[in-house]
Amino acid sequence: MAEKSEKELQQLGKRLQDLADRAYKQNIFTFTDFLGLAEQDVFWKLEPELRSVGTKLWGGREGADRVMLRFGNPEELGYEAEFPIVCIHIRPLNQKFADDLSHRDFLGALMNLGIERETLGDIIVGEKQAYLFCLESMAEFIVENVSQVKHTSVTCEIVKELKEFVQEEPKKELLQVASPRADAVIAKVWKLSREESLSLFRSGKVFIAGRSCENNSRTLKNGEAVNARGYGKFVFLGEKGETRKGKINVEVAVYR
Repeated sequence: MAEKSEKELQQLGKRLQDLADRAYKQNIFTFTDFLGLAEQDVFWKLEPELRSVGTKLWGGREGADRVMLRFGNPEELGYEAEFPIVCIHIRPLNQKFADDLSHRDFLGALMNLGIERETLGDIIVGEKQAYLFCLESMAEFIVENVSQVKHTSVTCEIVKELKEFVQEEPKKELLQVASPRADAVIAKVWKLSREESLSLFRSGKVFIAGRSCENNSRTLKNGEAVNARGYGKFVFLGEKGETRKGKINVEVAVYR
């Protein structure tokens, strides 16, 4: 997907301020569409001046990468407003003869219908099927129109929760680094030179714990998710002792 331009991100900032003002002046809840990492970073930069209105991020499940932002304080408004997010189960009509379907395959099928990315949240893939989070307003259209993913005929059903199934699991790796600095671990995970790793920070392509990070010397903490545009995502699982040569063993879970 194309990255948002600086102008588009500035426009988003104004949009967030408008939604916050509307929530405050009209005493109602207001919602954004789904926000990616760069868009969430726009919010975090504005958060100090918006927090008095009341804010909450939610993507339909804990730890979601793509989330919606709600403005409004339930205590002041006197009621709670659910996020307009629906979960859709997409599965093959014939599991036995289905293709091995990836996140890219499911997203491509949705994009081919002209669906805007902003209306879609996370897509959880595994066992040739997927769970999709989307705006409530898009759910019926998706259920009625998504009938094929790659070469596989599929059926869609709105569900209240994710059923247990084998998801695409990250690969755990034990790496040796000089220190648990973000640039050192990133370079090791994606086999980059020091200069290549630094360029990711300089170009604003690194996000740690959901926020843009330009500090390449930042020490990673256990459980933090690290995203690098164009490369992928891993979760830092912590230090696992030293080698005889003084290197530090660190464990990561890499999403390929």
